[in-house]
Amino acid sequence: MPNTELHETARALVAEGKGILAADESGGTIKKRFDTIGVESTEENRRAYRNLLFTTPGVEEYISGVILYDETIRQKADDGTPFPELLASKGVIPGIKVDQGAKPLAHAEGETVTEGLDGLRQRLEEYRGLGARFAKWRATYSISDTLPSEYCIWTNAHALARYAALCQEAGIVPIVEPEVLQDGTHSIERSGFVTSRVLAAVYTELFDQRVDVEGTLLKPNMTLSGYDASDRAGVDEVAEATLHTLSKHVPAAVPGIVFLSGGQSDEDATAHLNAMNAVGPHPWQLSFSYGRALQAPALKAWEGKPECVEAGQRAYYHRAKMNAAARTGAYGPEMEREAAVV
Repeated sequence: MPNTELHETARALVAEGKGILAADESGGTIKKRFDTIGVESTEENRRAYRNLLFTTPGVEEYISGVILYDETIRQKADDGTPFPELLASKGVIPGIKVDQGAKPLAHAEGETVTEGLDGLRQRLEEYRGLGARFAKWRATYSISDTLPSEYCIWTNAHALARYAALCQEAGIVPIVEPEVLQDGTHSIERSGFVTSRVLAAVYTELFDQRVDVEGTLLKPNMTLSGYDASDRAGVDEVAEATLHTLSKHVPAAVPGIVFLSGGQSDEDATAHLNAMNAVGPHPWQLSFSYGRALQAPALKAWEGKPECVEAGQRAYYHRAKMNAAARTGAYGPEMEREAAVV
């Protein structure tokens, strides 16, 4: 029997005009981000920063869900309300990162496999008790003339599907995140070829492992030229190439695709999403699940100072609003300038 609750949650996460905030940075990643603004990465500073984001007035108009980290799902807001409860009270669905990171893949130099399946069933049960209704697992693949190998592609696809099946067993919507890293000098054509191979393997494994794709979301990379490529593709070319790649491999039954921002600038990530939605309709909702591309301006404005919390919230609200506009193809660079004047 299909799980209608999973279907409803997946659809709610890609509701019209909304997207997901990825606030699931590991301890090492959040430290790097805090280092850029000269703030020590203590548990209290991390809590205060997440409190800034989660209590931003009105942002629930544009944000459907938030991916939390193990530490964060156990923390509380300034008024003592557990973060998952705070989010749910605003109509924002709490989620949780459950993988334990990409580790070197044996006998495959330069490639990784994501770990964290051991004990996952028990962790999912606990996270559901803490309020999580969706989860995320990220696999990564490097591009070169020879990478990724078939070994890497299929090993990660198998793990992603095992994770997804366990999530659905626990009544949690799995976000499946196969990220083809866009570092390097590769062409957009090479990116499309590699992403196609990865997605083909992922959906083969999902079906083989009896995952109900109507109760899942896909979080892929966009099809981009390498960040160090001498001749990088423009916005419209990226949109066309990404849609071409997805249309070949992602079943229409998948409710939504929530892109990761990767190493893109805030505005590039928004412009690319906008260009894809401007040429719709598509079989799936095209949305966002951005971390840095939603948070970077807020982090810079906040600087760890209590008196700058409101400035940080304004910056986060603005980026959420811009990406919500991109959901309908209504975003334009002039909206950035207008906001800067206000």
